[in-house]
Amino acid sequence: MERSLFVPKLTVLILIALFAFAPLRAQTSSAPPVGERKVTTRVEPAYPELAQKMQIHGVVKIEAMVRPNGSVRSTRVLGGSPVLAEAAGDAVKKWKFEPAQNESTQVVQVLFQQSQ
Repeated sequence: MERSLFVPKLTVLILIALFAFAPLRAQTSSAPPVGERKVTTRVEPAYPELAQKMQIHGVVKIEAMVRPNGSVRSTRVLGGSPVLAEAAGDAVKKWKFEPAQNESTQVVQVLFQQSQ
């Protein structure tokens, strides 16, 4: 008797999960496309003093909204050390990309490594 109740409950849970996550898939597919515009001017980030003292290094992933003229309108940190994130975002805001007809979203990576 317990098994006969288990199957309908499992079916209901699966259906609820499918309907609950369907809007999430629609939202991610409607996100602005990531372009492939080339960087024409790259500004190196200032290595934060705290990160140097703590020997923190690595990559910070930044999403940049780029205007049609190639200047960066805004940035958003997607990943990396919080200690390095602000410096990476500040540098990418100064970058220039090749011109395009429309605004685009570019995902770039900024590498921080200590010199030996």
